[in-house]
Amino acid sequence: MEYGVDDESHLDYAILNKLRLDGKLCDVVIRVEGFTMKAHKIVLCASSAYFRALFTGNLNNSLKRVYNIPGVLPEMMKIMIKYAYTHSVVVTKENVERLLPAADQFCVLGIVQACADFLQAQLCTQNCIGIWRFTNIYFCPDLRHTAYRFILQNFEEIGQTSQEFLELTLTELCDIIEKDHLNVKQEDRVFDAVLRWTAHMPTKRKSYLPQLLPKVRMALMNADYFMNNMKTNSLVKDNENCKPIIITTLRAMCNHRKTKIIGTGCYSNLCRPRLPYAVLLAIGGWSGNRPTNVIESYDTQANCWVTVAQTESPRAYHGTVYLNGFLYCLGGYDAVEFFSAVCKFDPVTRTWHNVAPMHSRRCYVSVAVLHGCIYAMGGFDGYTRLSSAERYEPTTNQWSLISPMNEHRSDASAATLDGKVYICGGFNGENCLCTAEYYSPHTNQWTQITPMKSRHSGLGVVTYREEIYVVGGFDGASRLRSMEAYNPLADSWRQMPDMIIARSNFGIEVMDDRLFVVGGFNGFSTTFYAEYFDQKTNEWGSIQDMGVFRSALSCCAIPDLPNVVEYAAPRNPGSPTTELSIIKELTL
Repeated sequence: MEYGVDDESHLDYAILNKLRLDGKLCDVVIRVEGFTMKAHKIVLCASSAYFRALFTGNLNNSLKRVYNIPGVLPEMMKIMIKYAYTHSVVVTKENVERLLPAADQFCVLGIVQACADFLQAQLCTQNCIGIWRFTNIYFCPDLRHTAYRFILQNFEEIGQTSQEFLELTLTELCDIIEKDHLNVKQEDRVFDAVLRWTAHMPTKRKSYLPQLLPKVRMALMNADYFMNNMKTNSLVKDNENCKPIIITTLRAMCNHRKTKIIGTGCYSNLCRPRLPYAVLLAIGGWSGNRPTNVIESYDTQANCWVTVAQTESPRAYHGTVYLNGFLYCLGGYDAVEFFSAVCKFDPVTRTWHNVAPMHSRRCYVSVAVLHGCIYAMGGFDGYTRLSSAERYEPTTNQWSLISPMNEHRSDASAATLDGKVYICGGFNGENCLCTAEYYSPHTNQWTQITPMKSRHSGLGVVTYREEIYVVGGFDGASRLRSMEAYNPLADSWRQMPDMIIARSNFGIEVMDDRLFVVGGFNGFSTTFYAEYFDQKTNEWGSIQDMGVFRSALSCCAIPDLPNVVEYAAPRNPGSPTTELSIIKELTL
């Protein structure tokens, strides 16, 4: 009978490493630039295809004892021999640029991967291009993919500040700026980056502009910027080969203006929107006289809502959060049942999975994420308004009760800031509330803060630019347009600009440094109207209406989806039409 033995192989390697250090039973000497290192052939063969080939290539090699190894530094060889015995390596900023080439040369794949992981962790806007170009020489496909995605995602800062950006070749720059995944809020920034790159070597690079400009989505530029900056730029204006591109762009801008008016979409490559880095999902809610299971995605670049999925079952007055790659949907109401159930949605595979239910049924629940855990607070269980709160840990798939709040709250809303969970407003069964409090997980205690200036039930609460923002809701008499901001350092609220329309029980989220509110109840009916607040301008603006009228919905922003194209508006290029009269008007 054959028996298996569960041995820990690292103990064998520890013994072999001690033998190496003591110089015992060694059958090979590696000589590098006069330095000698003793080892065991069988151990080196196990970690390196290079040494396997060297030691077993022919009979003479297999009998040979001393090997002179060229093209490597002694300290790098010492690290690789030590790795063969210990399976561990210390990668640092000082050694990685020498260690990776050496490990690649000698096929020590474990060190190659360790170097790639180290470089990936070091990625920043000032070194990402260098790391990406480094992978042209050394085979690190995962690192290459990650570095390239990092460049696309952070292009605005890289194009404005990176010195490495100025060293890109024409082909490399074209490859970057032509991509739909390039993350820019304004296409003007792409042109600015092209000008900065050109100005670095103007004599040579100004002739490249006719190749670069068609890669820029110029018809999406701000019209004033295009006419006053781009079209009149001396490098562009004085280049005869750029003039046809300008004319084509004007035609595309006219077509884009026309199709935006008639709603037929945009077909020119010059005005095809980039793909969004993050999408805003509007989930469930109350539509008409019943709850809905529709999930819509807002594409910021195309200013368009797209129906992308459905919840497992219709629900309203629920909570949603995004955590560790999953969208969690908690509690709610389906017109019959009040839910304690929790499920999570994988936006990549587009599948739903049930997780552990909450301890209580919670409709009108407030939810937040802090330190990798989900908090569910208050709500209505079908009988009473709740003060209880609980916390979910995804690693254990368990809910645990935490200290109850100071108030019973349903129809409140919550957000996190500086390691605390803030909950504001709500309804206690008798009155709409102006009170607010925060929870500290370190003390397991709730602490009341300065009350809001107005009562808010069915409100929205988010963290925006290091403050807690409270938006809209119902004060017991009417729906509100108002917004307040809380400064935790001063423990005080200040009034902010009103929304365009009054609403309660709407979706709210911060994305792309803007605060979005969508849907809700305006006092007369549910709405599909959506708007955003930009603190830089201190103004509200409208965006495209949702496809579904709904209130009691919830919103989540999901960044960096590998399949973001499935959550974005279609971008199929075609042939632009021409409106010569509008072109003439633009050129005047």
